[in-house]
Amino acid sequence: MSFQQPEKIGKYNVISELGRGSSAIVYLSEDTFNKRKVALKLAHFEEAEDPETRERFHKLFLNEASLAGKLNHPNIVGVLDAVVEGDDHYIVMEYVSGGSLKKFCNNANLLPIRQAVLVTFKCARALDYAYQNGIIHRDIKPANILLDDRDDIKISDFGTAHISHAIQTQIGGFLGSPAYMSPEQINEAPASVQGDIYSLGVVIYELLAGRLPYDAVNSVGMINKVLTEDPIPLTDFRPDVPQPVIDIVKKAMAKDLNERYKSWFDMAKDLADTFPQMEKVNQEISSTEKFNSLRQLRFFRNFKDSEMWEVLRMGAWENYSREQNLIIEGDLGYAFYVMVKGQVKVTKGGQLINVLKAGDCFGEMSTLNNAHPARTASVQSVSEVTVLKIQAHLLEQLTEGCQLRFNKEFLHTLVERLSWTSDLLVRLNR
Repeated sequence: MSFQQPEKIGKYNVISELGRGSSAIVYLSEDTFNKRKVALKLAHFEEAEDPETRERFHKLFLNEASLAGKLNHPNIVGVLDAVVEGDDHYIVMEYVSGGSLKKFCNNANLLPIRQAVLVTFKCARALDYAYQNGIIHRDIKPANILLDDRDDIKISDFGTAHISHAIQTQIGGFLGSPAYMSPEQINEAPASVQGDIYSLGVVIYELLAGRLPYDAVNSVGMINKVLTEDPIPLTDFRPDVPQPVIDIVKKAMAKDLNERYKSWFDMAKDLADTFPQMEKVNQEISSTEKFNSLRQLRFFRNFKDSEMWEVLRMGAWENYSREQNLIIEGDLGYAFYVMVKGQVKVTKGGQLINVLKAGDCFGEMSTLNNAHPARTASVQSVSEVTVLKIQAHLLEQLTEGCQLRFNKEFLHTLVERLSWTSDLLVRLNR
């Protein structure tokens, strides 16, 4: 669409364009009578290439317009006005200034776990309210969950919603975004609350992991995986997610309807029950303190701040008392460690090889040589020790820049140890 921005639409002064899609443009506008900013969605479905598509867009518009003044909930975008007169087709909604949750669905900008759970809880309550009023959304995804200026959420875009009391014919067929659609929605089963529950399960997965639960290069591949495969385990990307939260995500995304949540109330209750458990976690060292501790270590001297946050989300913060074994020679191991505090001794065959301190790493050979994961030495704490433990396979989930910095540090460590070993052999042979 290449429409010139109008100065006025109906009684609303147009300020700027907020975004556009295949059937509408959304403008930031001003309601001069009520002295407030609004989002005005101006329909342009007459530009569609064929009559069938135009009719479909028209139904979507009427569907959303029919909700004007009918959903009054603090976590649902209010539809304030709707006009369908002659060539004028537009919907006026409350303006939500903070963008959508989509910006929090990447490794560099993830929400804290508690906040992600709280957002999901509010969505569940709002969608339950809509359901009690006969409405099933059918297109729940991060892009349709907006943030206001107080960081509260507002669910938007009810164009594809199934409205049980609607006068107009309801839209059927393949609706929604494949990555967030339930298996039964893909198979075009009748709309159900469990379909929306599945979609919200995908949303919280993406908020926690920074990525979707399935890898696919296109929509066809995504549909096939949703129908036939299990999601990639959430802990592969976020090891610090509490087990109760993992269980909620798994139950919300269950392919079998008998295993999935039956109602929003049940899901919201389980989400609420996790808050006391997470309060206990919050009493432990904060993420900011962890970040500051890592920033002081020479291992991370060349890492960018955004990469440091990636590392923190991937790693597990572990504490050990004196004389505890962190690694035992001969055991299989697929993780490496960065020393944060304290000292450990490295032994092989009972002989002392080295003593490591804050800023050193160990166990990295499990990353460099996956073909032989057996540990070649033992590592035991000499004092109280804090380490950052990272599963080797999780490195593949980091950004390329972050992976490159890890590889450089591993190489630097290897060179240092070879040099140290060479010096030791020279001294022993004198």
